[in-house]
Amino acid sequence: MTVRLGDTAPDFTAETTQGTINFHEWLGDSWGVLFSHPKDFTPVCTTELGYVARIKPDFDKRNVKVIGLSVDPVDSHVKWEADIAETQGTPVNFPMIGDGDKKVSDLYEMIHPNASDTMTVRSVFVIGPDKKIKLSLTYPASTGRNFDEILRVIDSLQLTAKFKVATPANWVNGGDVIIGAAVSDEDAKTLFPQGWKTVKPYLRVLHNLSKTALVQWGNDPPDHNNRCFRHLCNKGVRLR
Repeated sequence: MTVRLGDTAPDFTAETTQGTINFHEWLGDSWGVLFSHPKDFTPVCTTELGYVARIKPDFDKRNVKVIGLSVDPVDSHVKWEADIAETQGTPVNFPMIGDGDKKVSDLYEMIHPNASDTMTVRSVFVIGPDKKIKLSLTYPASTGRNFDEILRVIDSLQLTAKFKVATPANWVNGGDVIIGAAVSDEDAKTLFPQGWKTVKPYLRVLHNLSKTALVQWGNDPPDHNNRCFRHLCNKGVRLR
């Protein structure tokens, strides 16, 4: 099964280190990151899971649930967690799926036979609250992932889901954004009344999103108790 951007994330029921979950129910109205690692008790995977555990509060701030996976059984994951805590300084604080029958791996095409026909590659799927695939990444077994980059992309995904903008190369939260190509200049005058810099007709740079946020919320004001909203506010996007 090929999983592409915009597809509904395949649902499944699986055993994890934190009990049995139904994936869609477990996600609820949160964003999600599903990532696979090739094998328990291996060096690169140990550093990756330790790092994700250390930055889990950053995922929490963004209303993102994180879940790992390999084809090893749950009891192997549990034993390995002790090593991760010892060597990386942070205990694993998110569930890991034991996918011994490769059911989930096959659903998400995490096993690439020309790389290995028994282990998963380093796949990453970011899933929105609508259960749609927003991002997919694949790394080889020899290369550890940059989870700070995954946080950066989530910031972009969450921002562009709320506002009619796009983020440029190497954008970081709080940086300049680009007015979406589908937005006409006339509509942009309403959405961005403080103006923008036109580099080319198709390249319109917006320097301060915070001034325009209320305009774009319109009759659907932000929920101040929503974690995504609070995160944007903490990053300088003042919506109220």
